[in-house]
Amino acid sequence: MVPAGKPAAPAKPVRKSDSAAKKAGEKARAKHDDKAKPTKAEAKAPAAPAKEEPFKARAKPKLSPEAKQALGARAAKKAVQPAFRRHEWWRYKRLGGKHAAWRVPRGIHSKTRRHWGYRPPVVSIGYGGPAAVRGLHPSGYQEVLVHNPAELSKVDKATQAARVGGTVGGRKAKLIEAEAQKLGIRILNPRSES
Repeated sequence: MVPAGKPAAPAKPVRKSDSAAKKAGEKARAKHDDKAKPTKAEAKAPAAPAKEEPFKARAKPKLSPEAKQALGARAAKKAVQPAFRRHEWWRYKRLGGKHAAWRVPRGIHSKTRRHWGYRPPVVSIGYGGPAAVRGLHPSGYQEVLVHNPAELSKVDKATQAARVGGTVGGRKAKLIEAEAQKLGIRILNPRSES
């Protein structure tokens, strides 16, 4: 019984029973599934084979046997080279991380600078690669920075490859890639997946 001063609670809305709602949902799903199914004639017809473009190997530079050997030696040396970390990178969060820049340890008491054995390795002349291939791309090409299609004329396709500048927009990058494909010049950082 409701007290004299209080209003009566609002009546609950009448809904379909749960089983009726489930049946309605199942009917709608079945109707949708029937539309998605192919007809028997469509199912029997063979699917048209997708056109696959033949595999095209990337261009390779013309290298002397000595340069090829030096590239292999550099790759082998790089594989065993330690990850050079900044001095006391473990102490401060801001100095750590995978891409933190390496800096020369300069402290007068720095054990790392003095190459004490229990400290991490320091970048030094012994880790350098062969001078003959220093500065070359891992593929063996010499990199040439390009900002427009006209600059591709300066690239020697036998020994050099183009790298599209980071400030070049998408439209111009496509033009550069199309021109490079005509000239047979390799782009080291293509924007399109082709």
